Amino acid sequence: MTRTAIIAGKGRLPAAVAGVLDAPLICALDGFAPDGVQVDITFRIERLVPFLRALGDAGVDKVTFAGAVQRPRLDPALFDPATAQLVPRLLAAMQAGDDATLREVIALFEEADFAVVGTADIAPALVPGAGVLAGALTAPDERDAARAAAIVAALGAVDVGQGAVVQQGLCLGVEALPGTDAMLAGVAALPTGLRPDPARGRGLFYKAPKPGQDCRIDLPAIGPATVARVAAAGLGGIAWQAGAVICLDLPQMVQAADDAGLYLWARP
Repeated sequence: MTRTAIIAGKGRLPAAVAGVLDAPLICALDGFAPDGVQVDITFRIERLVPFLRALGDAGVDKVTFAGAVQRPRLDPALFDPATAQLVPRLLAAMQAGDDATLREVIALFEEADFAVVGTADIAPALVPGAGVLAGALTAPDERDAARAAAIVAALGAVDVGQGAVVQQGLCLGVEALPGTDAMLAGVAALPTGLRPDPARGRGLFYKAPKPGQDCRIDLPAIGPATVARVAAAGLGGIAWQAGAVICLDLPQMVQAADDAGLYLWARP
């Protein structure tokens, strides 16, 4: 018998993933409890090795990562001897950037004999394939999406972010450490004089993984709240890389987009 542990962060994604699994073990990093699901184990990075042993004792052989976390502050006084030996690896990865950190996390779990499985494999319905899911596209929308995809690929290549806002070929915002919500709020606050005439195209928000990213962890995610923020920013819609972005509550996203006159496009 196999058992899957969900290494959970904030938000509703852990609950959505748990809903398609049989009795998963819900494990949350201290300070990043998920919404809508009971946590079985709370752990700290400083005691990672004992946590991995606890997973094995609970009969876990697979793990999946779901939810949002930020880099925790490490307390040297809390390290156990076994985890302390991993500190040089962890610090070197953290200094190399988020993508390197996540790859090191995957490596540590795999070295402990756990299979790391991505959300797209466990819950494929959360990661829609190519298609226009709401509204209709225009040629300017398609050009803006291509421009935004190129920008996001360039950002990702230097491990900066996974999103950008483009209107009529102009980049109005890029995602960095503060995240998507802060970027969209910044776009909404731009003076009218800095933005092109919306009659020629309202622009879009685009989301995609970083080039070469291991999509078993930190897959980009959007949801109904994203649709609301895109509408508040005066944009025309959302585009994302098909098969590589998690959509929470997709029916609600579609309804919200229809109500706001926006399009949703899973771009091939």
